[in-house]
Amino acid sequence: MWLCNSSIGRKVIMSVTGLALILFLTFHGCMNVVALFSKEAYNQICALLGSNWYAIAATCALGALVVIHIIYAFILTFQNRKARGNNKYEITDKPKAVEWASQNMLVLGIIVVLGIVLHLYNFWYNMMWAEIVGAEGAYSPTDGFEWIKFTFSNPVYAVIYLVWIVAIWFHLTHGFWSALQTLGWSGHTWFCRWKFIGYVWSTVVMAMFAIVAIAFAVCPDCLGGCEGKVVPFWM
Repeated sequence: MWLCNSSIGRKVIMSVTGLALILFLTFHGCMNVVALFSKEAYNQICALLGSNWYAIAATCALGALVVIHIIYAFILTFQNRKARGNNKYEITDKPKAVEWASQNMLVLGIIVVLGIVLHLYNFWYNMMWAEIVGAEGAYSPTDGFEWIKFTFSNPVYAVIYLVWIVAIWFHLTHGFWSALQTLGWSGHTWFCRWKFIGYVWSTVVMAMFAIVAIAFAVCPDCLGGCEGKVVPFWM
């Protein structure tokens, strides 16, 4: 099948899975912002997306998208390096038109993957997985608000998440327009437009994640209309 056997096909798979993941991040970012204003509303969303069959099915599909995207990213990276051969060892000037992100997508991707693993441990494991197996944790699996407070009460996690968010931003700003270009939706006229839209979209989405992390790290008791103080887990 040409999608799997050809370079163009692999890039198409990368593009489609990447755009799907961007849409998920957009939804996830909008969902997280709700926690800034209403604990009850956010926890209702968490309950809706708990261990229900449709949420589990969507999680499995999302996981498959991530795995496929990562696998093809490595395949294309090593394919490109093999095609360059010994030229990759030559010292050459980098073209000004080539973005830093485009030259470091693999490194950014590795940081993103490591962040995903941490995120799964902090939230998915303590929420959806705990609800599925009936495990008990510091808070109820459906009390996502308290899990956010608990996680970002640790300044180390807050900093790590912000680094992760910045890496995703760089990854998205390049991946957005690159995916559309691969799919043939970025002609001469629309190339600069898609780049601009990609920067704006990526910035807005990742800003939502960053604002939540910073707000809960700085003043968690000011958010969501909740009372009481969180006790950091290292105390």
